[in-house]
Amino acid sequence: MGGGRLAEVFLAFLRLGLTSFGGPVAHLGYFRSAFVVRRKWIDEAGYGDLVALCQFLPGPASSQVGFVLGLLRAGSLMGGLAAWAGFTLPSAVLLAALGLGAAHLAGPDVQGVIHGLKLVAVAVVAQAVHGMARTLAPDLPRATLAFLSLALVLLWAGSLSQILAIAVGAAAGCLLCRQGAAPESTHLAVPLSRAAGLACLAVGGGLLLLLPLAGVLSPPLALVEAFYRAGALVFGGGHVVLPLLETALVGPGWVSEADFLAGYGLAQAVPGPLFTFASYLGAVAGGAGGAVLATLAIFLPGLLVVLGALPFWTGLRRMQLAGAAMRGTNAAVVGVLGAALYSPVWTSAVHGPVDFVLATGGFLLLTVGKAPPLAVVVLLTLAGWLFA
Repeated sequence: MGGGRLAEVFLAFLRLGLTSFGGPVAHLGYFRSAFVVRRKWIDEAGYGDLVALCQFLPGPASSQVGFVLGLLRAGSLMGGLAAWAGFTLPSAVLLAALGLGAAHLAGPDVQGVIHGLKLVAVAVVAQAVHGMARTLAPDLPRATLAFLSLALVLLWAGSLSQILAIAVGAAAGCLLCRQGAAPESTHLAVPLSRAAGLACLAVGGGLLLLLPLAGVLSPPLALVEAFYRAGALVFGGGHVVLPLLETALVGPGWVSEADFLAGYGLAQAVPGPLFTFASYLGAVAGGAGGAVLATLAIFLPGLLVVLGALPFWTGLRRMQLAGAAMRGTNAAVVGVLGAALYSPVWTSAVHGPVDFVLATGGFLLLTVGKAPPLAVVVLLTLAGWLFA
């Protein structure tokens, strides 16, 4: 029975990993159709509570939801890993292969395609900032937090400014964002004790503290630390990983800015989680081994934190102060992503009126036309090639 359940979980998520385009919000819709409506692995209330938990925590929300669905279905950690592998491997393998070939790309035609992919990044990140600002910074206190975070990150470059912006957002949220009652919560019956949950949190926190020290001694561990730190600090949506990875990888010279933005554009063209952008970057920075390490490192903190929080979620969700801190954090990450929209995304891609027109057209297709991201990738890549 156990092996059969594991195979069932893996194949169900592999199908989604091969077909689920559209980003984290779309993925959650696919999951609901597949596992609430059709397969009935979980009821509507339980699924809603699971989504709320994963949106509350740092990490890639859709991957965390899928991991827990696999855990619940198989009744073991292996079920969660089977779900994660099925959903993640298709895009991770494809992007890693593209990353391995990035060093061999040259010539004006290829550079035109790369420039088109940079324009894709402008349109996609602008759409993310627009949507997140409307949802996560809809009032004056949170809009102010978003603006201050943007100013801090742009005027004080470096990863420390991003971490400080998120921390200040959480603290300010406790003071300024207490409006609204804490939501009611269902109970998720998970095969995990509170002691096991605390152990997962301890491991996750310990790695966050120890990996920077280990990275000083070993270049491969330094690369792992960069991806682990990015995965641990992503709040508010997968696109927020962009500024964190750019600071961690482009600044030290592991990845060029051109390769970085081209890879981000490519990540919009594949199904599955956006975090597999790390597979491309790891391949560029460290070959096939770097791709494997980067993929595991960026997902690990999010999976550890959701395992740690599951046994405590019912009580934690009723704490109004925790909700206020998260509202402040989410507002701050809007500013962090807004800063990334300017640098490096805009400054590296938009060099004249034609670029501005193409990027604006892509943004309007995504936001007003509701065009699928894959269509925008194809159109802007073709335009970049034509105008090269």
